[in-house]
Amino acid sequence: MRAYTLLCGSMLLLALSCKEKSQREEMMTRDRKPEKNEPGMLWIPGGTFVMGTDDAEAYPHERPAHQVKVNGFWMDETEVTNADFEKFVSATGYITVAERKPTWEDLRRQSPPGTPRPADSLLVPGSLVFNPPKQPVMLNDYSQWWRWLPATDWKHPEGPASNLEGKMNFPVVHVAFEDATAYCTWAGKRLPTEAEWEFASRGGAEQQRYAWGNNVKVNGRFMANTFQGSFPNFNSAEDGFERLAPVRSFPPNAYGLYDMIGNVWEWTGDWY
Repeated sequence: MRAYTLLCGSMLLLALSCKEKSQREEMMTRDRKPEKNEPGMLWIPGGTFVMGTDDAEAYPHERPAHQVKVNGFWMDETEVTNADFEKFVSATGYITVAERKPTWEDLRRQSPPGTPRPADSLLVPGSLVFNPPKQPVMLNDYSQWWRWLPATDWKHPEGPASNLEGKMNFPVVHVAFEDATAYCTWAGKRLPTEAEWEFASRGGAEQQRYAWGNNVKVNGRFMANTFQGSFPNFNSAEDGFERLAPVRSFPPNAYGLYDMIGNVWEWTGDWY
């Protein structure tokens, strides 16, 4: 859900970045900065920018480059953390999709016609965890490095035996779109659109390969938590993190936003 070519170093499949404070409709159509703000949010001035890229090395779905205009908006400085999400769950009693027992009726509505019913023993809550193979593999089969584990959810991010001890400042993961929008409703915010996300991630620059420029490193330093080495079987962790990193572990972009590249995948409010 981002316009960049680095592979994300996240251990987990789903992540939440519920960003941007909701404003009255008339505020949403103006670039003037509203006077009121919440702690941890930054004003992103609107403007016209070139969205996407024509770089031959980019993914096909990132092309073609085209001009887009966005209005000004508020955005969280970081991803939503485990601490943030825990406050939401404590206040509402919300149960995420990964924690709910799936039913065949729900699965059938989302499956192609004729899909056979799975065994009842498989209808248990769970999620996907990054499980690197021991050797190089073809990159056309995601099942080579994603493993579905029962009882895996935002409170047990690496599997049922894991927990959030020492990880409250990490991005919350195993969060479905439904969970993300529920959090936003509770927080009085909304997810950014894909165009808003890319505009914010570029930090005011145009057509750079990365949010900070055209080189992976700046003065010999990695600028984001990404995968180094041979994906998916070997991550050299040259950036200091083999898996997830706490928020604010790397420098912010020119707008003051953290992790606009790398660390985890994040939701937007519209189709990518």
